[in-house]
Amino acid sequence: MAKNSTERRSTSVRRRIKAAAGGRKRLSVFRSSKHIYAQVIDDEAGTTLVSASSLEKDLRSKLKTGADKDAAAEVGKLLASRAVAAGVKDVVFDRGRYLYHGRVKALADGAREGGLNF
Repeated sequence: MAKNSTERRSTSVRRRIKAAAGGRKRLSVFRSSKHIYAQVIDDEAGTTLVSASSLEKDLRSKLKTGADKDAAAEVGKLLASRAVAAGVKDVVFDRGRYLYHGRVKALADGAREGGLNF
């Protein structure tokens, strides 16, 4: 089945990320027009260890919208605090089909501030 360019890009990025991970967990990002979601995934076990999104109640109350760089940074910090509590410090960043720019970059910077290494 033929893939469109965004599917090809995300598949290509994910293949390179998994090859270079070296046993590290993967921080995966999904960005919609209204919210941003992130999760730390253990590819060897096939499980999601921790997740965070701009839809969560404690974040929604202090954010104006879930679709800006401020919201992405807060989601990154929340995800990092949960990951550190779960014992994950080193991850590999999976931007998926998105450019490392804007909200995706803000989430990555927030995760670094929160204590994740990548």
